[in-house]
Amino acid sequence: MGILNTLLRAATWWNGQTLNTQLFTWRKGQRVGEDSQGNVFYRNADDSKRWVIFNGEMEASRVDPDWHGWLHRTWNEPPTDRPLAHKAWEKPHQENLTGTAMAYAPAGSLRRTNPVERRDYEAWSPE
Repeated sequence: MGILNTLLRAATWWNGQTLNTQLFTWRKGQRVGEDSQGNVFYRNADDSKRWVIFNGEMEASRVDPDWHGWLHRTWNEPPTDRPLAHKAWEKPHQENLTGTAMAYAPAGSLRRTNPVERRDYEAWSPE
């Protein structure tokens, strides 16, 4: 299975980092830190490139907001050097649930197991 996994990584990006990304990370990457979900963040020597190697599924919503700001150059210091102060009312990070069984479905949606009959809508019928 080792050769098959290597070929999959060389040809696809959704099975983790590609072979080229791994080679570039080995050669030029400087590890900056890791977030609460195990994603590892890198930059090159002159800080012209910043990237993330995901731990598991490659989903952009799995990047913590602190690290998202660093990746997109909202601030220069990584959260490992200068963590952001969080308010007590802030909820913990939640990944994007679109396309899953836990995705939001409004009251009248057909995706609900027990859809509620809507009384605030009347179907239009042409005269």
